[in-house]
Amino acid sequence: MLRFTLPIGLFLGLAVFLLVGLGRDPGYVPSPLIGRPLPAFTLPRLDDPEQEFSYSQMLGEVSLLNVWATWCIGCREEHQALMQIAATNEVPIYGLNWKDDPTMARRWLEQLGDPYVVVAMDLDGRVAIDWGVYGSPETFLLDADGQVLYKHVAPITLEIWEREFMPRIRAARGQG
Repeated sequence: MLRFTLPIGLFLGLAVFLLVGLGRDPGYVPSPLIGRPLPAFTLPRLDDPEQEFSYSQMLGEVSLLNVWATWCIGCREEHQALMQIAATNEVPIYGLNWKDDPTMARRWLEQLGDPYVVVAMDLDGRVAIDWGVYGSPETFLLDADGQVLYKHVAPITLEIWEREFMPRIRAARGQG
């Protein structure tokens, strides 16, 4: 009897494990940065590589940091939504151009519009590694102290903006 009970028990345990896994969102990857400060950085600016942009320049207000690249299909998908979000002036949007050609990135923004206050260039991808970025687009919501409130992996839509970002922005400002 025991020789049948053990295999059946293992089978049932494996079945439960698989069912729980299948019920989870495959696109959700938790960030270890939630509730912690975004790692500090200093990078050259896309608009003027002689100038630097640093983490400290984002402090003082709730803001977004969007990781993007011209080779990224999802970045093109979300660009119009970022333009619309930027037009609301709800929060400043900073860009991190990730492992991209600066000339192509500048041309992209000239052609499609520029939703960013400043874009920093992470040419070798080292800063993105510190942040746990594994693809683009990824967007970080930061509070006024630079703590990561939320990380969204995938293109932002206006529906996602209203559902995921706006409640957190209002809470960070003490409005909700």
